[in-house]
This record gives sequence, structure tokens and C-alpha cells, in this order.
Amino acid sequence: MNEPTGQNAPITAGADAPVDSPAPEVVYTPTDTGPDARVIAVVVTHKRRELLAESLKVVASQSRPVDHLIVIDNGNEPEVAELVKQQPVETTYLGSAHNLGGAGGFALGILHALSQGADWVWLADDDGRPEGAEVLATLLGCAKRHGLAEVSPVVCDIDDPDRLAFPLRRGVVWRRLRSELGDEDFLPGIASLFNGALIATAAVDLIGVPDLRLFVRGDEVEVHRRLVRSGLPFGTCLQTAYLHPNGAAEFKPILGGRMHTQYPDDPVKRYFTYRNRGYLMAQPGMRKLLPQEWIRFSWFFLVTRRDPAGLKEWFHLRSLGRNEQFGKPEK
Repeated sequence: MNEPTGQNAPITAGADAPVDSPAPEVVYTPTDTGPDARVIAVVVTHKRRELLAESLKVVASQSRPVDHLIVIDNGNEPEVAELVKQQPVETTYLGSAHNLGGAGGFALGILHALSQGADWVWLADDDGRPEGAEVLATLLGCAKRHGLAEVSPVVCDIDDPDRLAFPLRRGVVWRRLRSELGDEDFLPGIASLFNGALIATAAVDLIGVPDLRLFVRGDEVEVHRRLVRSGLPFGTCLQTAYLHPNGAAEFKPILGGRMHTQYPDDPVKRYFTYRNRGYLMAQPGMRKLLPQEWIRFSWFFLVTRRDPAGLKEWFHLRSLGRNEQFGKPEK
């Protein structure tokens, strides 16, 4: 999952991740970005071998090669192990007999990368891929120019690369096209962390790894929250992109498009989205947004959808998260 910063926040991969408290000023010594820097790619997958193959094809053929590739397989499939073995770079395959979710998979992969001496960890999901062979080199160049602890590419629709895979708000205006972001080199304070993000291990030491309990949905926002509060310099490089299936359909406009509300049609995705959202909104840096949260979801369910039962479900699921009840949904 995936998130840029902003206050009107659908909480999922690539969506706005609101944090209401200002970041402290910290002294960060930039991590080496030169040829001696050890960059380890971490890809998490679950029963999507064909999509994974397309992702690895690009990750493993960068002009600035990754020094090692780690694949976390939550499906523990022999055919995925064989695919990883065939890659033209040094690899590690970690098949998990227990589905760790995106959160646990990235936590395991990041920790394994640190244990192998990574200076930078490059994070990717199995259903997306870098837009070309120069993405890693471009991200490293941007990190060097701006002294960054983390840098993300723009996350674009895999079927329409000028369209953003997730809506992004700048000020009071929502952007949906890559061309609307302007021709700047870098957007500070905006990051999609599991879709092509490059993060220094020095940053991981300060912010930690994703929370296994969140499983999927909102795990990226929670890490983003920590990154903002750490005061480390980070952002998005506008000169390169990561291609990902479009997720904008979940974000429903309200109040004439001035605000958005997230509503996954799939009940399992809805469960994790709203439950994890309840937990996130109870954390430091997020609580100030609770009044807005109540207004937006109440308006969406009662006025837009005319669905009191939906509001009741939302309230129940967010209460589970707020009370740290992290059980799986009933089948």
C-alpha cells in the first residue's frame, strides 16, 4: 500500500497521508549515492507470478544495477522461487509459509536488506514496475542533489502513464495527471513508500519497519507518519515514475470534488482499510484530523450514498482499529 502528504486523506497506497504536527529540524548526514553505495531491492509478492515477472524484468535491468534483489513470497510458491533464481542479478528468495501481508513482507525484506549491509533499500510491489531502466539512477541522483533520506518516483497509471495511479492534492487542488505536477525536479514532503521508493537505511534506523499488525492497507501511511515526524528530508522526484494499476476508483469525491472519501467495493479491502484507518487516526500526528474524518465519512454515507448501514460498518471497523483489535475478517 502505498502515500503523498496532505490533510484530506484516503488512506491506502499512493493516497494522501495527513500529519498535523510540524516536523522537527534534524541534522541528517546524506547517505552515499555513488557507485560504492549498496542498493538492495525488496519486492513483496502473493500469488501473482506473471505480474511479478514483469516487475522483476525491469527492476533487475536498471542502468545502475541493484546490488542484490530480495523477493518475499507470501504465497510460498516453488514457481516463484524458480523465477527469482533466473534473474540476472544476485538474489535472495524468502518464501513464507505464513501470509505476512504487505506490511510484514516489507518488514521482513527491509530487515533482511539491512542484515546484508544495504545503504539503500528500493521497495516495490508485485503488480507495479519502474517505468524504465533509468529509474534507480534518477532517484539516486535526486537524493544526492537534495540530500534526501528517502525519495519516491511519481506513481502513474500503468495503462495510461500520464495519469496518476492515485489522486494527489497540492494545496486545495487535486491533481490526477502527471503533467499537472509541473516541471519541478522535486516535491518535498510527498512520498509513496511501497511503490518504487528508495530509502536510506539510516532512515530505517530512525523510523523502523512497517507494522505487521496492519497486514495490508494503511501500513504505508503509518510508516509515512513516522517519516514526517522524524524530520528527515524526503519527497518525490518528478523526473521519473513507477507504473501501478490505477486505484483512483476507490476515492469518491464529495462536496463538489473539494474532498474525497475512500470506499473500496470489495468487503475484505474495506475491512482492512477502515480498521487500519481507525488505528492510524488515533496515533500522534493524526488526531487533529478526526473532526474532518467524521464529517467526510458521515457526509459520504448519509448524503452521497444514503447508506446508514455503511456508516455503521465504518464506525465498527474504525473502532476495532482504534482499540487495536487486529483480528482478520470473518469468512
